[in-house]
Amino acid sequence: MSTDLPKPYISGHYSPVPDEITARELTVHGTLPPELNGRYLRNGHNPQPGVTPSHWFRGAGMLHGVRLSQGRAEWYRNRWVRTPYLDGVPFTGTELEVSAAATNIIFHGGRYLALQEANLPWEVSAELDTIGPYDFGGKLTSAMTAHPKQDPVTGELHFLSYSPFPPYLTYFVASAAGEIIRSEVVDGSGPSLMHDFAITADHAVFLNFPVVFDPAEHSGIPYRWSDTYTPRIGVLPRSGPAEVTWFEVDVAALLHVTNAYADQQGRVVIEGPRYDRAGWESSWKWWIGAPGYGPTPNAGATLHRWILDPATGKATDEPLDSLVTEFPSINDAHTGSYNRYSYAIAFPGAGLDGYSTIKFDTVTGERQLLAHGADRMPGEAVFVPAEGGTGEDEGYLLTIVSDLRADASQLLVLDASNLHNAPIATVELPRRVPAGIHGHWIADQEDSL
Repeated sequence: MSTDLPKPYISGHYSPVPDEITARELTVHGTLPPELNGRYLRNGHNPQPGVTPSHWFRGAGMLHGVRLSQGRAEWYRNRWVRTPYLDGVPFTGTELEVSAAATNIIFHGGRYLALQEANLPWEVSAELDTIGPYDFGGKLTSAMTAHPKQDPVTGELHFLSYSPFPPYLTYFVASAAGEIIRSEVVDGSGPSLMHDFAITADHAVFLNFPVVFDPAEHSGIPYRWSDTYTPRIGVLPRSGPAEVTWFEVDVAALLHVTNAYADQQGRVVIEGPRYDRAGWESSWKWWIGAPGYGPTPNAGATLHRWILDPATGKATDEPLDSLVTEFPSINDAHTGSYNRYSYAIAFPGAGLDGYSTIKFDTVTGERQLLAHGADRMPGEAVFVPAEGGTGEDEGYLLTIVSDLRADASQLLVLDASNLHNAPIATVELPRRVPAGIHGHWIADQEDSL
């Protein structure tokens, strides 16, 4: 393949849009559930016209939002996060405000925060206009992960900061009101790429897998698979300053955590899409636009479970499914506690011709697939509980589906209890939304707290 072909992360489903628009009173097919009153917000990489970043993760951040209210789709809008990086200021590793702000968007403590893990959060408004960098009132002087975890019981926000240099890992807790109440360096960590982590009711769980800092890696992100780094998972009590316990595990990598919890034996269970070296390096080559790697960005992550036993100090692991999946999600009310169901994007491969939204049942081992058809790619599935629902899967999945043939996108509202059912509602968006990364549903009552 010629090296002058478009990079895969700025072509096909990932082709960036050139501008910002606002559209109102969107067309809805079916019936939007009346309890869906709020905003579906999603972040992703969208370089400006004429800009080709060296790595997928270097693309400037763009937020896409759909406002739903009383059975109507009131508006769609998209906005770049207007950081210095958007204006051409390069990453230096020391300028915490110079962020692509392109990985995730959350709402906590009354603020909407666009996140990218090497930098400070950037605050935006409910209409996605940029406000500025946010450092928790001066208490955050390092980067913040793009995957914080909100405890559904306490409302606390747990997050980490990692670095290729000591201190490698710092753990933070912010109160439900958004005030940092705990900051602790985690001993024994190393220079691993720690894109995600997990919490249980009593512990924070950290990943030290063998993708580690390498200054000789010049593809755009200075990390590389190491055959000499010992993979480990660290478990730290949430009760206060305490010693972390590190469990050695088999060689693997984990980019995103599905969930973690303590089982009835007191063991820590963690689940997520597991990469082996071949799968990781193939994906990495897609992310950097290496010749011959496209158009599919994920080549080998499959759902896996690790079980860490504090009584023995040993770890075991087991595969849960063979499909190639990524971008896992759950009913967030189960964050840190036992969950039976999870959702993900299933990628072409392992018998699948196209992209699907998938639901896993970890009790029966069954899976449900919603195939989206040729040239259609779903995004991360965001769970929204049904009003009055008590079952774990009683609710809706929201996902934006990109359609290359129609050069358009739709917001699908799916029945989370049964993906075999037809979509409950389909919202026609005014443009094709590029395939992105992470986002959340922010209900109106949450926004008003």
